[in-house]
Amino acid sequence: MLGDEGMSTAEYAIGTLAAAGLAMVLYGIVNSDWVVDAVRELLEQAFTVGL
Repeated sequence: MLGDEGMSTAEYAIGTLAAAGLAMVLYGIVNSDWVVDAVRELLEQAFTVGL
């Protein structure tokens, strides 16, 4: 087809931007206080021996 040069490069660029945006959102969620507290509590329960 004529005029399709660079089309795959543009698609890769959009995909890369979308992936970076999703990574930023997930990073923000994972570093939120409630997630950090939940993981800390889960690890404390996992490594605490019930006496």
